[in-house]
Amino acid sequence: MLPPVRCMTCGAPLGHLWEEFRRRVEAGEDPNKVLDDLGVYRYCCRRTLYTSVVYIEQVASYSAVRVNRLRVEGRGDLQ
Repeated sequence: MLPPVRCMTCGAPLGHLWEEFRRRVEAGEDPNKVLDDLGVYRYCCRRTLYTSVVYIEQVASYSAVRVNRLRVEGRGDLQ
């Protein structure tokens, strides 16, 4: 998987932050605190790092399509 090199919106360089961000989050740190510590304050840059391929499964669990499908199937747990 390739790390994000630049923010897709503002073009700020992000590639040099990817390894530390990933390592610290995998170690159990809060992603928001890690991004603050790394100096990533723009919401577009935060989104670019946080919604990388690594985290897509976590984000996908909140997909409106998935939630609606589970409701139609009668599953109350929505997980």
